[in-house]
Amino acid sequence: MATGTESGFVIEGGKKLHGSVLTNRSKNGAVALLAASLLNKGTTTLHHVPKIEEVHRLVEVLESIGMKAQWEDHTLTLTPPATIDLASIDRDAAIRTRSILMFIGPLLHHFKSFDIPQSGGCHLGLRSVRPHLWALERFGVKIDTESDHYHVTHNVLTPQTVVLYESSDTATINALFAASCIAGTSIIKYASANYQVQEICGYLQLLGVKIEGIGTTTLTITGAPEMNANVSYTVAEDPTDAMFFIAAAVTTHSNLTIERTPIEFLEVELAVLEAMGLPFTVTDVGVSENGITKLADIAIDGTSAQLLAFPEKIHARPYPGLNIDNLPFFAVIATQAEGTTLIHDWVYEKRAIYYTELDRLGADTLLLDPHRISITGPRHLRGAELVCPPALRPATILLIAMLGADGRSILRNVYSINRGYEDLVSRLTAIGADIASM
Repeated sequence: MATGTESGFVIEGGKKLHGSVLTNRSKNGAVALLAASLLNKGTTTLHHVPKIEEVHRLVEVLESIGMKAQWEDHTLTLTPPATIDLASIDRDAAIRTRSILMFIGPLLHHFKSFDIPQSGGCHLGLRSVRPHLWALERFGVKIDTESDHYHVTHNVLTPQTVVLYESSDTATINALFAASCIAGTSIIKYASANYQVQEICGYLQLLGVKIEGIGTTTLTITGAPEMNANVSYTVAEDPTDAMFFIAAAVTTHSNLTIERTPIEFLEVELAVLEAMGLPFTVTDVGVSENGITKLADIAIDGTSAQLLAFPEKIHARPYPGLNIDNLPFFAVIATQAEGTTLIHDWVYEKRAIYYTELDRLGADTLLLDPHRISITGPRHLRGAELVCPPALRPATILLIAMLGADGRSILRNVYSINRGYEDLVSRLTAIGADIASM
């Protein structure tokens, strides 16, 4: 199984970034669409699919169970088999990504009983799968958690009203998958309205599923029991990719324009940055190819910014709140702000602990508990040699800090970054960074 480079990056920090960078397509949207392709008996063609490790792992899983996957540049064509062969599933690939959980919903419509490997991905403490279990159980599904897999069984799937006790993106998507092939109307209340959920709604509509309430917390789904159509869908832009470059511009005190950002999923982040004193301008540039995602160019004026610590704690909330995947970027931004910033990462038990690695680059952090950390700035960052934590977003903020740190830095074992970001070295080099792969 190819896993991509796990070596590292060498960074000569302290360089100003300049020019513009185009936002890459959505990691979370792409992996959800790969799972969704299992619902369709026809061919699914996905355009602008990011070639990242998370996508490669799921494609390996799909191929192992019989799906034909054909790449042409960043277009991926998926042709399903007559019969899915779960006995041949690539377990090694499956356990390397938590996204494998989203296979449960589609597979319900192929099997009345099946096993799916327990997932891995980022090591961030306890991430309960119970929201998935409770949501799917409403449709008549029974899920037993074993030591290394989930055992899933059901008899007759019936339309239901599902109340999610947690607005989880992936639990909402699994509930959507379950409801989409059931004749009749189901309702998902307190659903996530996040960008990857909206992507799945756009794709399911192409297959004949009627969905009302896209972008809200109540989704009404009228299922299409027989999905057999050749469809094409274009993956939308990634807000966390855009946020990476926003944070990089701030940390390196640079002027940088991030083009085609999914603006509705960055508005709270920008409001916080504006309150901290960051000058920027936003220019509307239309809608992504899916007809759903609104886009804008964001021009960051990092050279004249005099940042102040945000006066309240910075914490994530379900959309339309600050995105949980964007929260870590405020840890590295806080190193350049006057005063003390409190970040509350309430979802994950371990992620705030990883933020303390910034100290090795000259940051001043104080871990209050596994969820809360205070960061005092501004600090003059300096180069160091570090090993990536086994979590995507904490790894990327170390890279950003190294871009802003004086001197040479080495970041090793960057597989966790490659899980979610494509061509970072070439993209950063193009805007003035001095970075190379090892």
